[in-house]
Amino acid sequence: MKDFKKPPFQQKAIAIGFTVGVHLIAVVGLLYLGMSKAPEPPKPIKTVLIKPEDLKPLLETESAETTHENVAEQITQTAEPALEPAPVIPTPAAAPTPPAPQVDTQKAAQAAEAQARAERQAAEAKQIAERQKLEAERLKAQQARAEERAQREADAKAKAQADAKARAEADAVRRKEAEALKKAEAAERRQLEANAAAKRKAEADAKAKADAEAKRKADADAKAKADAKRKADADAKTKADADAKRKAAADAKAKADADAKRKAAADAKAKADAEAKRKADADAKAKADAEAKARADTEAKASAAKQAAEEAAQKKAEVRRIASTAKRDFENKIRRAWDTPAGSSGQRATARVTLSDSGAVQSVVVNSSDPDMKASVEAAVRTAAPYPMPSDPDARREARSFTSTFTAQ
Repeated sequence: MKDFKKPPFQQKAIAIGFTVGVHLIAVVGLLYLGMSKAPEPPKPIKTVLIKPEDLKPLLETESAETTHENVAEQITQTAEPALEPAPVIPTPAAAPTPPAPQVDTQKAAQAAEAQARAERQAAEAKQIAERQKLEAERLKAQQARAEERAQREADAKAKAQADAKARAEADAVRRKEAEALKKAEAAERRQLEANAAAKRKAEADAKAKADAEAKRKADADAKAKADAKRKADADAKTKADADAKRKAAADAKAKADADAKRKAAADAKAKADAEAKRKADADAKAKADAEAKARADTEAKASAAKQAAEEAAQKKAEVRRIASTAKRDFENKIRRAWDTPAGSSGQRATARVTLSDSGAVQSVVVNSSDPDMKASVEAAVRTAAPYPMPSDPDARREARSFTSTFTAQ
């Protein structure tokens, strides 16, 4: 089973803890060096070489200064003591001397022993000082390495944050450009549809106006023809009456009565014909008005149905757009929460996710040949919940289920 990478916040906590520990050790070491008593600087060491012939003047005086003056050319002084113990300088065997000088010889031996002890103490002090110096240099180098490592980690973290910020800004710019393009296309479609609707309405109005004008002209022609016919009938009747009157003038009064009766019948028939024609004209006009109204109602219903269909299509497209944006946001949120398994570069996984109306995960099915990829993607889907659902009910219902593919980099 492959190990998952530790989350960034755990790596940060480990780095901070390590840095704090190194600084604490450095501070304690510096406090110890500052509070400890500084070693005294080594005192100059003098080595005195005594020859047997120089012992006689020692018997004559008890002052050590006389001996120093006699052997000034044979005195050597060292600037610093050596790390090793001072070597013991062998003293040549003195010739047998009288018992009297034995006291001065013992004093010289004691002085040499004291000098050797001082040299050993100086060497030990120097070793202690060098050990303290080496320890201080070691702590300083350790602190410098820790600070350098912390600086490298801080630089890497800053670079990662800058890269993530640049990617987020680029994604935001691409999303804004895509949304602006979609809005422009939708506005253009709405404008084209509005222009088409206005054109259709103008054509319908022009057709209705032309039909009304044609009907008015037809009614005027029919009325003119009827008036002409009535006038012709009236003229013909007047002429016939005049002829009949002239002809009846010579007839008897009975024939005149018969003519009068026929005239009355003719007047009644003409009146009836005129009334029938008026009624027929009124019926024709009413029928034409009804047909025009029916046509207008049919066109209005068709226009309303078309507008409703267009509004429904626009609503459906808007719902799909909102749902698509929400699904894209869900996928980005999952990718941010996804902890890619180590060693799974190039592996792919497909996740089918079903959400509730509140954005909680109801089910997730991940298909992948790599079990680590499958587990990591499913964990990322559940970690990213709850998801921000659209406020529109239709868009929310559309965004409840989605499928995304993830590829390990």
